[in-house]
Amino acid sequence: MDEKMNIRPHRLTIENRASGTLTGIREVVSFDENQVILDTDQGLLTLKGKDLHVSRLTLEKGEVDLNGNIESLNYSSNEALRRSGESLFSRLFK
Repeated sequence: MDEKMNIRPHRLTIENRASGTLTGIREVVSFDENQVILDTDQGLLTLKGKDLHVSRLTLEKGEVDLNGNIESLNYSSNEALRRSGESLFSRLFK
């Protein structure tokens, strides 16, 4: 199946730098209380901050809710991740 046909609308909403809702998420690459890295249809999204928590994750719908003190966000290419072909869970359970 062509990957472009699976693209979902990507939306990022941040309220008062304390909570966020994201759509168009393919995978949670990694997360801890200082950084969350998400694979989106628009590239890798890195959110940095303090006390970050993923409060809701629905990969079937491509949705993530998070809260904490969001200090920065950055988009980058996800081509290297795509080429690796490994999901977060396959890397965790090696």
